[in-house]
Amino acid sequence: MNKNVSVVGIGRLGLSFAMSLEKNGYNVVGVDLNQDYINDINKGIFISPEPGIHESLKQAKNFTATTDLGKALEHSNILFCVVATNTLEDGHYDHTVLDRLADSIIEFGPSVSKRHLVVQSTTIPGYCNKLKQRLKEYNYTVSYNPEFIRQGSILEDQKNPDLVLIGADDGEAKNILVNTYETITKNSPPIRVMDVLSAEITKLALNCFLTTKISFANMIGDIAIKVGADGEKILHAISSDARIGHQLMKYGFGYGGTCLPRDNRALAAYAQDNNMPVNLSIATDDHNVSHLDFQINEFIKNHKKDESVVIDGITFKNGSDIIEESQKLAYAVGLASNGYNVTVIDKKEVLEEVEKIYGDLLIYREK
Repeated sequence: MNKNVSVVGIGRLGLSFAMSLEKNGYNVVGVDLNQDYINDINKGIFISPEPGIHESLKQAKNFTATTDLGKALEHSNILFCVVATNTLEDGHYDHTVLDRLADSIIEFGPSVSKRHLVVQSTTIPGYCNKLKQRLKEYNYTVSYNPEFIRQGSILEDQKNPDLVLIGADDGEAKNILVNTYETITKNSPPIRVMDVLSAEITKLALNCFLTTKISFANMIGDIAIKVGADGEKILHAISSDARIGHQLMKYGFGYGGTCLPRDNRALAAYAQDNNMPVNLSIATDDHNVSHLDFQINEFIKNHKKDESVVIDGITFKNGSDIIEESQKLAYAVGLASNGYNVTVIDKKEVLEEVEKIYGDLLIYREK
């Protein structure tokens, strides 16, 4: 089995994947654009906010980083792509960086031997098939292999995933990916193989189900609070049914972060492109907003303005450093905007980022 692999895009997720490969016997070349970043990685001095990455880099013997795509192509015929696909205002994903990578690959001309480009970036369904058509005459296959991981536990989630999703229309690419995950995972996860388009839809659909489950639990909890019922016992009873399960069936803050909200909107945008409005996804997103409003209004109803409020942890989930669409941060800002003195507690780098946005609206206390 070929143990030489290249990873294009070694940000938080790509670098974690490269480390998981290296730790399991692969020789890995990572590619990114920032030369200073690459230098720090190669020197082993890069400090990642993701647990375990710095230690993995220091221990790695078969990993090197470069800004030269040519070295990655020379190193391996297997190219994992983990570049950014940001969200556009209409909910679609922006494939600009992926398109630029394809342009760069094309500049090298047709490959003598078959090469496999494996897209791990989240895409709008249908994009990978378009990419496949672009690269077909250059002797590339295109597969889709997104990971279902949580920020703050990426290495552990890559080692013990709940699911491995592979979209591969080429038999050789499929076998390579199945063998890769059988090598790097420790928990024998279910490996679901399908065509590329179906895999792109599956990625969005899975996260949309999670957002729906979270919003449902919060909706029931809001009702219980409103009428004086015991929301915790209600949700525990509901989730005791094996068809539903306990995961994500607890009352709390709404969903946020870099994946769930974006995938929810992307599925709605894709469905609307195909004249199939996804009312459930839209309602889930709407309730995530109204739930936050309910939480803020409930606090205002039950607490005087001269009370001090302390909120410990303002990232989108405990243990993370990410504030993107954090409902806990939005809650703190909502209370502060309504005249409460709100102290937020978190790591220094998180507080610095928040202070850039909200200034003296909040009081900051370092953990």
